[in-house]
Amino acid sequence: MTPELTQTLKYLRLGGLLAHWDEYLKLAADKNFSHTRLLTYVLEEEARLKRENARRMRLKRALIPEPLHLETYPFERQPKLNKKKLLALYDSLGYMREHQNVIWLGGTGVGKTGLATGFLIHAIEAGYSGRYVLFAELVAELYRSVADHSESQVLKTYLSFDALLIDEIGYVEVEPVQVGLFFTLMHQRHKKKPTLLTSNLGFADWGSFLKNVHLTAALIDRLTENSHVINMKGCTSIRHPRAEASS
Repeated sequence: MTPELTQTLKYLRLGGLLAHWDEYLKLAADKNFSHTRLLTYVLEEEARLKRENARRMRLKRALIPEPLHLETYPFERQPKLNKKKLLALYDSLGYMREHQNVIWLGGTGVGKTGLATGFLIHAIEAGYSGRYVLFAELVAELYRSVADHSESQVLKTYLSFDALLIDEIGYVEVEPVQVGLFFTLMHQRHKKKPTLLTSNLGFADWGSFLKNVHLTAALIDRLTENSHVINMKGCTSIRHPRAEASS
């Protein structure tokens, strides 16, 4: 390959062709490819590599702390969980197309985060953009945005994701301004972008940390109007005893 051709491929951002030039030429010779077949093969490989790179970049930008997949979830240890219904929702991605929320409610250690993360990763691998965030980190970021008047930009960022996973709702108490901004975010995503949520508290207890009866009622109304609620209250902890004791 000449230096001029190398620069041309870099300019065109054809990284796959640049990296595998000799390999492609050898394959074409071994398989007796026609010019059309070789060009088709090269373009298909370039498109495949670009899709794979885009997938990896979406996963990186999602900031998922632990890449949990539904295939590794121990359904056999949660007989009270409707596996068939959950997998049907997961496989179809209908909640993404219909802009429906998916909400997991249940005690500590039952696997809510693992299931929700699996759903998020599945959506990202299907071509959607996504983001993981702890509820405590989200409301803290919203609170900081008030100080520097960047509320609109922060809300715009979280509104931009096709799928947003908000994990562990209910572990922190929030200030009125945080409740208001969180409600605004959920209201603006309502029926436009799906939100995945996990909480160790039932809806009846959300007022204990949101501390605003009217906004709590309005928030729950928005979240549940177009949602799939996965009730895991009857499920047992699947955490390793040592890990649970150290948490």
